Amino acid sequence: MIDKVTQTINEIMDELKELSEYIYNNPELGYEEIKSSAAHIELLKKYGFNVEKGYMGMETAFRAEFDSGKEGPTIGYLAEYDALPEIGHGCGHNILGTTSTGAGITLSKFLDEIGGRVVVFGTPAEETSGGKVIMADNGAFNDIDVAMMTHPNHTHTKSGASLALQAIQFTFKGKSAHAAAHPEKGINALDGAINTFNNINALREHIKSTARIHGIIKDGGRAANIVPDLAIAQFYVRARTKTYLEELVEKVKNCANGAALASGTELEITNYEASYDNLVTNHTLSELYCSRLKDMGAEEINEPREGYGSLDMGNVSHVCPSIHPHFSISDEEIIAHTREFAQATIKNRAYKGMREAIGALVLTAIDVIKDDSLLKAVKKEFNNTKK
Repeated sequence: MIDKVTQTINEIMDELKELSEYIYNNPELGYEEIKSSAAHIELLKKYGFNVEKGYMGMETAFRAEFDSGKEGPTIGYLAEYDALPEIGHGCGHNILGTTSTGAGITLSKFLDEIGGRVVVFGTPAEETSGGKVIMADNGAFNDIDVAMMTHPNHTHTKSGASLALQAIQFTFKGKSAHAAAHPEKGINALDGAINTFNNINALREHIKSTARIHGIIKDGGRAANIVPDLAIAQFYVRARTKTYLEELVEKVKNCANGAALASGTELEITNYEASYDNLVTNHTLSELYCSRLKDMGAEEINEPREGYGSLDMGNVSHVCPSIHPHFSISDEEIIAHTREFAQATIKNRAYKGMREAIGALVLTAIDVIKDDSLLKAVKKEFNNTKK
C-alpha cells in the first residue's frame, strides 16, 4: 500500500507544486482568499469532488466531498490558505492547504476499494478570527470520524497542545473636559484602561504559570489637554484548558469592573475576535500518523513543542478526534512568520516534506477505514479525554 500511495502522490505532485506556488505568489488575508480558495476548488473538482462554495456563510470557505458510495468512516482534512500582512505566507499556509488537498485527492483514489468518504474543508482566516470556529459551532464536523491537518515547520513534530484563547475588549466611556481649566468636570476613560492593566498585573501573581494575559490600549484619547471620554483596551487571555480559561476570564473581567468603578466610567465588555479552544490531540491517531510518517521516509520525529500559541483547530478537536502535527520543510531552523519561512515553502526541500506528510495522512486514513477496531480505539480515547 505504501508504494501505491507514493505512486499516486507522485502522479499529482506537479499540480500540487503549482497550487502551492500560485497561492504563495497571490497572498491574501483572512476572509479575502478569493484566488486561493478558487484554486483549491478547481483542483478538487478536477478529481471528482463535489464542492460547496461559500460554506457556512463564509465567502472563501468550502466543503469538498468525495463519497465512495460504500459504508465506511468519514475522513476530514483541513486546508488553510490565508496569508500575513506585509510578509505574505510567512506561516506557510500555501503549502499547508496544498498538503491537505493533496491528501484528499490521493485518498479518494483508494475509496472505491475500501469504502468511506473524504471531505476537504477550506478553512479561511486562521491567523485572525478562525473560520474553523464558525464551522465547529455550526456542526460542520459532527459527521467527521477523524480530522487531520499538518503544519509546515523545520522539523517533523508530533501533534501536541495549544492554548485556549478568548479575545476580550474593554470599552471605557467617560466625559471629556478641559484637562487644565476644568478637570473636575471630566471623567477620564483612560484611567479605567490603565487601572485595568494595573489590576491584571497584580492578578498575575495568582494565576497558573502556563496561562497568558497580554493586551494593548487601542484607543486612549486624542490630545493631552482633553480628558479622554473613550478608551479601549484589548486583551488575549490564554490557558491550557477551556475550564481554566473560563475561570481566568472572569477574574480578568473583574479587574476591568473594579477599574471602571474606581474611575467612575461606564464599561462595555465584548469579544473582538473568535474564541479558540485548546487543542486536544488524539494520541492513538497521532501515534499511527507518526508510524506512517516513518514509513514514508521520515527519519526523525520530534516531540511536541510547548504549546503557548492558539489554534482554531482546537475547536475541531473538541468535536471529533483530531491531530495537528508539523512536517519538515527545511534542514535548518527557520522562524515562522518571516519572509524567510515563506520562501522556504516553495523550495524542493519543502516538497520532500510535503510528500512525506501527504503519504502519512493518507496511510493513516486508510488504516482507520480498514480497521474498525482502530477507529473504535481512537473514538474511545476521544470520549474519555477531559477537555
